[in-house]
Amino acid sequence: MGRGVIIRTAVLGASLIAAGGGILSVASASDQRLDVRAPTIQVAASEAGSRFVPLGIGKSVVIDLPRDIKDVLVADPKIANAVVRSSRRVYLIGSAVGQTNIFFFDADGHQIAGFDIAVTRDLNGIRAALKQLFPNADMRIEGVGDGVVLAGNAASPIEAQQAYDLATRLVGDGTKVVNSISVKSRDQVMLKVVVAEVQREVIKQLGINLNGTSNQGTAIVNFNTTNPFSALGAPLTNNFAQLATSSGYSATLQAMERAGVIRTLAEPNLTAISGESASFIAGGEFPIPAGLSCSTTTTPPVCQQSIDYKKFGVGLTFTPVVLSEGRISLKVMTEVSDLSTDNALTITSPGVNTTQTIPSIRVRRADTTLEIPSGGSLALAGMIQQQTKQVINGVPGLMQVPVLGALFRSRDYINNQTELMVLVTPYVVRAVAQKDLASPEDGFADASDPSSILLGRLNHIYGIAGKVDPHTTYRGNYGFILD
Repeated sequence: MGRGVIIRTAVLGASLIAAGGGILSVASASDQRLDVRAPTIQVAASEAGSRFVPLGIGKSVVIDLPRDIKDVLVADPKIANAVVRSSRRVYLIGSAVGQTNIFFFDADGHQIAGFDIAVTRDLNGIRAALKQLFPNADMRIEGVGDGVVLAGNAASPIEAQQAYDLATRLVGDGTKVVNSISVKSRDQVMLKVVVAEVQREVIKQLGINLNGTSNQGTAIVNFNTTNPFSALGAPLTNNFAQLATSSGYSATLQAMERAGVIRTLAEPNLTAISGESASFIAGGEFPIPAGLSCSTTTTPPVCQQSIDYKKFGVGLTFTPVVLSEGRISLKVMTEVSDLSTDNALTITSPGVNTTQTIPSIRVRRADTTLEIPSGGSLALAGMIQQQTKQVINGVPGLMQVPVLGALFRSRDYINNQTELMVLVTPYVVRAVAQKDLASPEDGFADASDPSSILLGRLNHIYGIAGKVDPHTTYRGNYGFILD
């Protein structure tokens, strides 16, 4: 078996000496150990040092580089492309929505520059439209993928909504628009509503009821006339004057006149933030039967009446939106309702053997949307109504007899006059200190027992707290003043 030889390192040295004839001398090889090291990996180009460049579809940007370009790397040419115009000038062009990067290298393979390209929608048209519509607002629009984001500040919620509507219209899809606009200060609006109504009613009734029996031989005739008063539906009084004769005839005079005036004044006030809804009601609820449930397991069956409640009173609901230049857009619904005996319903529940009278509700309601300046008043609704009813009932033929025909007929006359007006006044308000506000109970103090018993006073003083009692002695000149 032959001997193996391992040559670790051979270093050959040769020197050529030219002196007359060439002599080649080869030095002897000596073994020596060399270090074996792993190769070093270096990142020639990355996004760490890249510069972000936003582009619109079909838009370009011109880049001047500091050194000559030898190589160009485009990660996705479908999104963006790089056109080398000269050795140091490059055109970056956006082709489709997306993100990519582009790197430039010199002749030695070193990175000259790197760009992170984000191609989005072309938003210059939307920016110009926002600047033209809202010159004083600080609004920005940026593209994210195939969508857009609205940012910045707006003076009112209506401006933010209008900017969102504009971006939605130009983009074409509202789901791709994100509205991140913040409102600088959300105004508060106080709405003062005045509901004024005056109603006048006049009712006149006149009639005679005749009762008697007439005997003509073997024939007996009984007659009875009752005045229906069909215009009102019921007589104001049953008996005003009655006359009876010895022969069995009687006459009852029904004559009554009624005049009434109803004045309604409601002034609800309510405050809400611009863009938010608020509601207010001051009144009550009255019960109405909703159904009857009976148990069949007992004898006799036990029935139970279920009750619902209907609201009535003064109600107000409104949604204010503060527009520019102090104008306010209002969506208002106001209502004033009260109980009335007119058209009341009387029902009898057979299971519980009770009779219930359900009143009707007289309602004045207005619901509309309007625009009005702060502090300005506007008649939201108004109505002038006049209704006249006159009915004459009587016995046919006899009621047409002159003079004596009045005994066989009745007259029912009704005249209703109503005037209603609803006024609204909005104010842009701000919060104040509590000491600057006054409540109805400020300055109220109960009277002492001697003052209540001897003088009939219910309170000691009523007015603004801290003010002088108005009943104190007046100091100064008084009486008639003649120039």
